[in-house]
Amino acid sequence: MTASSSAPSSADDAAAVLAAARRAKDAATSLATATRRVKDAALYAIADALVAREGEILRANADDVARVERSGATAAFIDRLRLDADRLAAIARDARKVAGLPDPVGEIVRGGVLPNGLELRQIRVPLGVVGIIYEGRPNVTVDAASLCLKSGNAVLLRGSSSAASSNAALVDVIRGALAGTELPVDAVQLVPGTGHDAAKHLTRARGLVDVLIPRGGAGLIRSVVEESTVPVIETGVGNCHVYVDADADLDQALTVLLNAKTSRPSVCNAAETMLVHAAVADTFLPRALAALREAGVTVHGDARVAAYDPAVVPATDEDWDREYLSLDIAAAVVDSLDDAIAHIRTHGTGHSEAIITRSQAAARRFVAEVDAAAVLVNASTRFVDGGEFGFGAEIGISTQKLHARGPMALPELTSTKWVVVGDGHVR
Repeated sequence: MTASSSAPSSADDAAAVLAAARRAKDAATSLATATRRVKDAALYAIADALVAREGEILRANADDVARVERSGATAAFIDRLRLDADRLAAIARDARKVAGLPDPVGEIVRGGVLPNGLELRQIRVPLGVVGIIYEGRPNVTVDAASLCLKSGNAVLLRGSSSAASSNAALVDVIRGALAGTELPVDAVQLVPGTGHDAAKHLTRARGLVDVLIPRGGAGLIRSVVEESTVPVIETGVGNCHVYVDADADLDQALTVLLNAKTSRPSVCNAAETMLVHAAVADTFLPRALAALREAGVTVHGDARVAAYDPAVVPATDEDWDREYLSLDIAAAVVDSLDDAIAHIRTHGTGHSEAIITRSQAAARRFVAEVDAAAVLVNASTRFVDGGEFGFGAEIGISTQKLHARGPMALPELTSTKWVVVGDGHVR
């Protein structure tokens, strides 16, 4: 038999993906009525299993890291992929944190009694089957499984080929843990197949998959949105700005800027652009550029920024729209708050935008006029995170405006239904 004839066909891939989706649909039926006690016990079992099977998970991850290093991947990409004992322990802690959060299923959103005596209640219910298509970061595998299980959803996980060994090991651990609980093992599955066709079949499984959530770069998100017949919740690209206003506390501005850019540059809530009001540029920029250079950050600046430091790389038109995910930052001098807001409107991605100012009027205008999922005043963009907001592990940060916006945690993984109770009422 030739290699080509033995390779799985697209039809085979489609059949395998649809079979997994049907299993997930069946599992979702059981999950929808699972009690908090049952769901929490499963999450604790998963957390314990991650710790107990640390060795095999880290060996699988080391295989992935070695493979992508040989391919010449960037340092930021490798950082997102890499697991170690501390990161794995943190992932297990996050699963336990999710177990400790309130169960959103059954929560009454609103309700009351109509004048005719009908009782109305709008309650939270699971979405059903959630498909997650994501790149690189294997922690998403556990975060997504934990949040979906707690919110009563089955999950189909489609990670990137770069993390194939890590994801396979993690899902094997999760399913092994579920086998000893009252939840169905098929509540958590890897999408079968390794090629693009497998992901495409998931995006076309309308009627079996209730919603898709892509997590990754702009190309991945655009591809899922354009190809999917399943409803999509977009978790967007983070071209986040820090604007230093004319009335900023410049010591505070420098501290916030450095944290937003350098604390973990490979994540979507890291700052990618610095805007500085012309009134404070002479005082602030020499300090900021020196501090950024000392931290290993390459500044891509406009001509006004470059005038302060010969090490500044001239910014191109593309730099204003880039999500670097690395120790790079774009920088510009603006003449007014209006100009800063206009720059963000033109180049921002609706993720997280920060202003540093002591002016209440400037802060109010910035908050009111900047269109983003999160707007921060005198705080680092790095706080825009489900864990930092007290939500537990997040499944992503939505930059769209329908269903959910901002960090998506348990309530955002539910829909609602109306329960109407009467006593023989007719219309």
